[in-house]
Amino acid sequence: MRSDIQEAMVFGRGMRLFAGAMAVACMVLVGPSAPSGALSGRSLPVTAARDVVPDRVMTWNICNPCEVSNVDRAAEIATYAPQVIGLQEACVRDVERIREYLERLHGLAYHVEYGMVLQDWGRCGGLPWSPGAFGQAVLSAAPMTERVSVEYPDGGSEDRGYMAVTTVVGGQRVRVFNTHLAQRRQEAVRADQVRVLAEEVARYDRAIVLGDFNAVPDAPELSPMWALAADPDSGCRPSSAGTCEPTTDWQSKFDYVFLRGMAPLEHRVRPTSYSDHHLVHADVDGGAGGQRSVDSVTAPAA
Repeated sequence: MRSDIQEAMVFGRGMRLFAGAMAVACMVLVGPSAPSGALSGRSLPVTAARDVVPDRVMTWNICNPCEVSNVDRAAEIATYAPQVIGLQEACVRDVERIREYLERLHGLAYHVEYGMVLQDWGRCGGLPWSPGAFGQAVLSAAPMTERVSVEYPDGGSEDRGYMAVTTVVGGQRVRVFNTHLAQRRQEAVRADQVRVLAEEVARYDRAIVLGDFNAVPDAPELSPMWALAADPDSGCRPSSAGTCEPTTDWQSKFDYVFLRGMAPLEHRVRPTSYSDHHLVHADVDGGAGGQRSVDSVTAPAA
């Protein structure tokens, strides 16, 4: 009988050790859990949108600082509730959590498509043989079709690229691009990247180009984009760069919503403590006579 009891004690101790080891393994694989209070979410301002705004688009570089709460990132997005969101410097697992919190905590359901350019264990976690994916993502309240993901021939100091989808904004189908250009002081590289991007944008009569261009409006490398599209900030043009509202903590405009074949209705830049890039969003005139519902809209080719 004594040997049976001892055997049971050893077995129980072994199971506890095994359970503990499995818990640690899960933390490594899945990454840090949501912070305490995540299920309740952060309170939104009284002026926050209560539903997706069907003619609103947003761009946001979410990394730096990179290790911030996805609950708070989701709450920032939910405050403005855009129809389409272009995220740069994004890890797939962070985007999935943001998307989950948007739906669970704020009642905002989004489809997602990715344009990843790196497999980055240091930034995005995962395992050495299966690191997390890093790059761009587009969230859209309407379905998306015809996704493409393109790496630029020369990314500069880090791989860079653009992605594109066809979706619905303001009741009208539109081609949406999302990009992140080479880092500062790499003007020649960015010039080549813009030429690649502009050639594709030019194929569409109606397009929205979102992204972190890492260049001020009067930078020569942005000329091909200005020839194709306009910024919804009415005071921001290459010839009047001093009047452009800054979109970064270092008081430069690097983040753009370029509109081609669509007129702006409103433009806002919103500083945030969760990134050194501000949230930039614009409401656009899709020319659809004010159609507001996206529940039953599909997105045929632009």
